[in-house]
Amino acid sequence: MKYVTYDEFKKMDMRVGLIRFVEPVEGTDKLLRFEIDFGEQEQKAIACSGECKKTECEEEVCENECVCEINCQCVSEESEIPFGKEEYSGRDVRQIVSGIREFFPEYKELEGKHGLYILNLEPREIRGVTSYGMLMAVDGIDGNPVFLGPQGDIEPGSRVR
Repeated sequence: MKYVTYDEFKKMDMRVGLIRFVEPVEGTDKLLRFEIDFGEQEQKAIACSGECKKTECEEEVCENECVCEINCQCVSEESEIPFGKEEYSGRDVRQIVSGIREFFPEYKELEGKHGLYILNLEPREIRGVTSYGMLMAVDGIDGNPVFLGPQGDIEPGSRVR
């Protein structure tokens, strides 16, 4: 067994997500495309820029004390509504692809369920669809995947700690 350090483990961004939508990936037998809700969208940084309007000091006006006037206009980026669905507005909803379709022929029944996901993996394109995370599951007694998830009431996006 290869061990990882505690610091390496802490780098993993593992969160519980709520499955909002699921559909098969066209042209595949095993892949499902999920829209997973990870809670309220974090506020993006606001970029400000400014410039000095007055670079030279007029002695009789400033009495040798030059004041630089900065004009700062702050504009936050408009956030897009994920997948164009109004109900996702303000939510962190990500697309995740998983090869579990054969185990869930009634895949629509997964909607509304929670699962554990790793979010800070490098995005990966799978059969033309980009996945922005990985579902965590274990093998059940029958060999079918069993989702890992909460055993109590939680909010989507709750982090593993």
